[in-house]
Amino acid sequence: MPALRLKPSDLLTIGEVARRTGLSVSAIRFYEAHRLIGPVRTGGNQRRFLRSDIRRLSFILIAQRLGLSLGEIAAELAKLPHGRTPTVRDWEAISAAIRTRLDDRIAELTRTRDRLDGCIGCGCLSLEHCAIWNPQDRLGEDGPGARKLLA
Repeated sequence: MPALRLKPSDLLTIGEVARRTGLSVSAIRFYEAHRLIGPVRTGGNQRRFLRSDIRRLSFILIAQRLGLSLGEIAAELAKLPHGRTPTVRDWEAISAAIRTRLDDRIAELTRTRDRLDGCIGCGCLSLEHCAIWNPQDRLGEDGPGARKLLA
C-alpha cells in the first residue's frame, strides 16, 4: 500500500479523538489493540488518527449496542477503504450485512420468547413434553447454549 501523504492538519491526537467521540483514551487504545482502528505514528512515535477514525469509532459503538462481537465488527471494518473517508456506498454495504444479522437475531429471540412464555406459564410439569428439559445433558454434545428453544 502506498504511503499516505498527510498534512499535520489531517491528523488528530488521541486526546482530540477522545474529546470528539466522548470515549476515554483507554477505550481508544483498547480498540486499537483489537485492530479496529489503526493510528499513524509520528517521527516521535506518537499516535495520530485520521478524521475518518471518528466515524469508525462511532460505528464500533453502534455495532456493539446492536450486539455485534468485536470479531464481527473487525470483519465489517476490514471492508472499508484505508486512507480515505468511507463513502455512503461503503457504509450502505456494511449496513445491509448487519441488517441481515439483526433480522436473524430478532427472529431467534421472538421464537425463544414465544416458547419460553408457553413453557413457564404452562404449569404442566411434564418432562416428556417440556420444550427446555434436557435429560442427562444429551444436548451438551452439541456445545454450549440453548438448543431446544431455538430449534
